Amino acid sequence: MTEPRFLCDEMLGRLCRYLRAAGYDATLAKGGEPDAHLLQQAIAEQRIFLTCDQKILEHNAACEVAVVLPTGNLNQLAAFLKQHLGLDWLHAPFSRCLVDNRVLRPADRDGILRIPQDARRAGERFMACPACGRVYWRGSHLRRMMGYLRRWAEG
Repeated sequence: MTEPRFLCDEMLGRLCRYLRAAGYDATLAKGGEPDAHLLQQAIAEQRIFLTCDQKILEHNAACEVAVVLPTGNLNQLAAFLKQHLGLDWLHAPFSRCLVDNRVLRPADRDGILRIPQDARRAGERFMACPACGRVYWRGSHLRRMMGYLRRWAEG
């Protein structure tokens, strides 16, 4: 079975970021796009369209790709996705760029040198986005996000 890929409604930016943090291919819809266009995009890219907009169900194509999420906070949305889609929140943590969704690669020397000196520890694994060049390491931000992913996985 192939892993799910997601297209998130423009209002689900934070959820999209956490899907990427969990290792899923998740893109964020461009603002102002008509529902019909978003559904066509999801079908063409073989993505599940995540939205809180009940009106999406008025479109015939929605039954193929749309999942209407309940209104709620991030914890509630994460629980819904785990329960209804069987989402593994520890699928492949921090293997994708949180900004542009690209698969991360080991950082090169130049990337590592851009990291603050106090964050560079012996044996630390540094990853970089091949598109935007952003470098990731196990700092406090990553540890906080990982805490969410673990709680959601335990559900």
